[in-house]
Amino acid sequence: MPLPERAAPSIAIVGFGFAGLCLGMQLKRAGFDRFTIFEKAPTLGGTWRDNRYPGAACDIPSRLYSFSFESDEDWSRKWAPQREILAYMQRCAKKYDLLRHVRFGVEIAGARFDAAAGLWQLETTAGAAFAARVLVTAVGQLARPSVPAIEGLDLFRGRSFHSARWPEGETLDGQRVAVVGNAASAVQLVPEIARRAERLYVLQRSPNWLLPKPNREYTGVERRIFGWAPSVARIERWWTWALCEARFLGIKGNPIASAIALHIAKRHLEQQVADPVLRRQLTPDYPIGAKRILLTSDYYPALQRPNVRLVTAPIGRAVQEGLVTSAGESIDLDTIVFATGFKSTEFLAPMRIEGPTGMSLDEAWREGAEAYLGLSVAGFPNLFVTYGPNTNLGHNSILFMLECQTRYIVTCLRAMVAQDFASIDVLPEVQAAYNAEIQAALAQTVWAQVEKSWYKNERGRIVNNWPYTTAQYFLRTRRIDLGLYRCAPRLTGEGAVRATGEPDGASVSVSV
Repeated sequence: MPLPERAAPSIAIVGFGFAGLCLGMQLKRAGFDRFTIFEKAPTLGGTWRDNRYPGAACDIPSRLYSFSFESDEDWSRKWAPQREILAYMQRCAKKYDLLRHVRFGVEIAGARFDAAAGLWQLETTAGAAFAARVLVTAVGQLARPSVPAIEGLDLFRGRSFHSARWPEGETLDGQRVAVVGNAASAVQLVPEIARRAERLYVLQRSPNWLLPKPNREYTGVERRIFGWAPSVARIERWWTWALCEARFLGIKGNPIASAIALHIAKRHLEQQVADPVLRRQLTPDYPIGAKRILLTSDYYPALQRPNVRLVTAPIGRAVQEGLVTSAGESIDLDTIVFATGFKSTEFLAPMRIEGPTGMSLDEAWREGAEAYLGLSVAGFPNLFVTYGPNTNLGHNSILFMLECQTRYIVTCLRAMVAQDFASIDVLPEVQAAYNAEIQAALAQTVWAQVEKSWYKNERGRIVNNWPYTTAQYFLRTRRIDLGLYRCAPRLTGEGAVRATGEPDGASVSVSV
């Protein structure tokens, strides 16, 4: 049942990927209806809308890649392909009547907290303005593609694009293609391109540890059983969660768990790659788990196709015909695909978020992003960051974390309603103590054993990953301790949420 209009805070959500979707669903379940989701793209989906390259799929088992309160018993495979995940998101949005809350094609450029009004003032890239009492960012950590600076790339006469900006319908049939990068996206798209390209060059900076991915289809019998008895699917879900959770032992450096994972990875490499030279090129020199472990059973075979070659020399420069390596080799190309990841440590960029004192998040995070529970930032009242600092995982499903986070946000909103708070703001000393604990725990993980990874910022600080199990995060976010927050009483006579600066100059009321 919707909350009384006076009691319900106005909420602005930025982003309509899995985080924005989950929060919208949780708000509906809790009776909140005064919210608007701002999505810069014309459709929902986030990562699963943008990453539609050939072979795109989840590297978390399908059964864990749905919400516990809205499970899907009809996945086609053990690891779901991109199109099925996006279809699941679309079904959820429709079922929970979220589309009427969305303003598509609206990109938020920045927001500042107006202390006098107790409202977040939002501005779009088009110059329109909105206001809401609560601001939730749901833009994720993997939203902004990272493309390396290559000398002369503007001279290249062919095409170049990032894997997360794959042209609609492009197959690269009969082309000479270079894939720059060899991590999570590359191990999925390289086998697909290899089947269709005339020549494929895979430019590897450093190798990654790979584990086999037995991605079989669910049989017709299995899918019928899941449909008839959803409890069977739930049992498989929690069993899969427990197995994934056990992988955290390797992250903590348990010698037995690490030895088992290393044995499986080495055997996988040895069984699939006979050539000793290629095998050496594909063997990492860092502990397993220190960087993201990749799941694939067809990447190694793809590299050994007659039309594919692994290039380990760094890129020197681009020329009109293609690329030239630092070793002086010229590679003639039609297309360059950058499978080079994302700007994962630049949380919320390029948005500028300013607190009541005028300090921006960029300034507050100059040493590295941090937030209490990855959600609340001291000095920024009524701001919640989903999939924020130190909430990424290396062993389990991020959807589990998003459920915990959105449930916690709803709990905070309920507290604001019940106690008539205008704002809540985590205490600086609470955030500082929490972050010190998190960084100390991260120093004891295998992630700390490498100098560079996408988990670390330019200062070498791990700002992305959660250093404990998902069960521990669940317990920490199960309840809110208001004693850890500065809670301000509600302002009397708070007005309706307003949107101004529309193209026609009119002012309109919106329900956020």
